[in-house]
Amino acid sequence: MSKNLKNIGLVSALTMVSRVLGLVRDSLTAAVFGTSALASAFTTAYTLPNLFRRLLGEGALTAAFVPTLHEELNQRQREGAFRLVSQVASWLFVLTTGIVVFSIVALVVAAHLAREGLTGAADPAQVQRWILAAELSVWLFPYLIFVCLAAAFSAALQTMQRFLEPALSPIWLNYAIIAFLSGAVVFEWGNGDLGRMHWLCAGVLVGGALQTIVPGATLMRMVWKPRFDLHLSAQVRAIARLMAPTVFGSAIYLINMSVSRFIGLSLDDASATVLNLASRLMELPIGLFAVAVTTVVFPLISRFAAQGDWANMASAYRKGMRLILVLNIPAATGLGLLATPIVRLLFERGEFTANDTNLMTPVVAIYALGLPFFSFVSLMLRAFYAQKDTLTPVHAALFSFVVNLALSLALMRTLGTLGLALAGNLAVVAQAIYLQRKLSQRRPELGFAPFARDLGKILLATGAMALVVLGAQALSDRFMTTRSLDDLFRIVAIVALGVAVYGSVLWMLKIEGRADLIRLLARKRTASKA
Repeated sequence: MSKNLKNIGLVSALTMVSRVLGLVRDSLTAAVFGTSALASAFTTAYTLPNLFRRLLGEGALTAAFVPTLHEELNQRQREGAFRLVSQVASWLFVLTTGIVVFSIVALVVAAHLAREGLTGAADPAQVQRWILAAELSVWLFPYLIFVCLAAAFSAALQTMQRFLEPALSPIWLNYAIIAFLSGAVVFEWGNGDLGRMHWLCAGVLVGGALQTIVPGATLMRMVWKPRFDLHLSAQVRAIARLMAPTVFGSAIYLINMSVSRFIGLSLDDASATVLNLASRLMELPIGLFAVAVTTVVFPLISRFAAQGDWANMASAYRKGMRLILVLNIPAATGLGLLATPIVRLLFERGEFTANDTNLMTPVVAIYALGLPFFSFVSLMLRAFYAQKDTLTPVHAALFSFVVNLALSLALMRTLGTLGLALAGNLAVVAQAIYLQRKLSQRRPELGFAPFARDLGKILLATGAMALVVLGAQALSDRFMTTRSLDDLFRIVAIVALGVAVYGSVLWMLKIEGRADLIRLLARKRTASKA
């Protein structure tokens, strides 16, 4: 377990860097464009290639590729595994290029037709937002090719227990976007807001290229010799069969995740941007904890499942899920309680005003409530994929989609943007309950009962932390201003105090897994003395 903890720590640290850079990127974008129609159009446009990226690259492909690649490694060693990587990459390139060309043609035609009907539209501003989104999508869709290939290369590296380069991948994207947008603002590369937006899109494309090159080069250093190979081997056909239901299920899931943004673009100028920034803020703890744990645990449980070692698979799954609960429940609570100073510190500058902060803060608080369920679902899905069950996640995604769409349409009328955020949360809760029920029926050892006692301890420790955070925040409000430096000090001090209280209470309650951490720290002390 100590090696897995080290890998989780590595992925967590680099993911933390990536998420911080992502917040810098989003803060810069918000300062330049605010919550304008152009910003919301970019959010929607960027969502479209990301839908396909997660559908073809990170979602269905990873779920089908990792278990199959494990089998290939066991049977034919690295030579067979590298041959499979070339075949998968070749088919991905052909498929994504076709999607990109088709989508660009469709978007150009749709934008042209919308522009012709703009004058007679019932809501010209809404139509103009969709035209902007279509035009920016034409710029952004080639990103799909780069990032899908990057996902395949990263999955191969993770299967071979190389976690550094995959964890670095999103950092290159953030660096490129920050550099290009900063250059457009400082050196006035762009002509007005639209010109600066085009440079932002260029940063996305360059970042996508870097995401592909770095893991690809690492595989080549591991003696992979890339070649264009469209041979339909038995392994490729097996991946395709596994992907088929997963593609459908992932499509439902991703459309479900994007429903609020698409509806938000129709609602008003600001909603899509506010929902995007709030979800990006929530991705910090998800990326830091849930994704890191899932990235390391998935290859492990896949290997045990491939060997039919269900006892060790259940043990690895329980340890991963326990870590997710220990880390994400207090993170969600802290994010919800400190939403106002966090939003103010990160985004309130330039074109992003105090009114935008007031609009976004309750959305962040609502999203924070759903954070543990997002993380919970993430690992549960991997448990199904490790067993090559790609059908149950499809049913769960369809159920969640129906719940989200129905609640979004019902709640947006009275609650607006808050209704869209609440609908998305409730849909994820419904999905989590459905998946856990099915998982328990399939493998009783993967049921939730073993976590009940730990969950009680986590909630007690989180409650103690929440009381301290509320008291410290009330005290700080009496003596501190809302300036950025004061907010920074307030957040750092309160978070440090909250973490100390939470950790101390959890330690006193003797949460399971404490022994693993003690052993790891003891080894580090011994190694440092040697």
